[in-house]
Amino acid sequence: MKVSIKDLAVNMDLGNNGVTFDVYDNEGKFLGDLRLGKGTVEWCKGKTQAGNGVKVKWTELINHFEEDKAPKKPAKKAPKKKPVP
Repeated sequence: MKVSIKDLAVNMDLGNNGVTFDVYDNEGKFLGDLRLGKGTVEWCKGKTQAGNGVKVKWTELINHFEEDKAPKKPAKKAPKKKPVP
């Protein structure tokens, strides 16, 4: 993947417009834009304009990553039933 920043200012707080990353595959094909804003993260597939993409709140995104990081507990087996006489 190739990811580049459209506009970068060092040591800045994200404003309402946020920061947008161009995302390309390994062959150089444009995949879309990833916009990081104050309240949301937005994926705009292809030529979709900002505001029309898939938006996720920061808390939802963090929860998603934390859930994937947590070790999976093995399912408990039900106890064997005793035969009825």
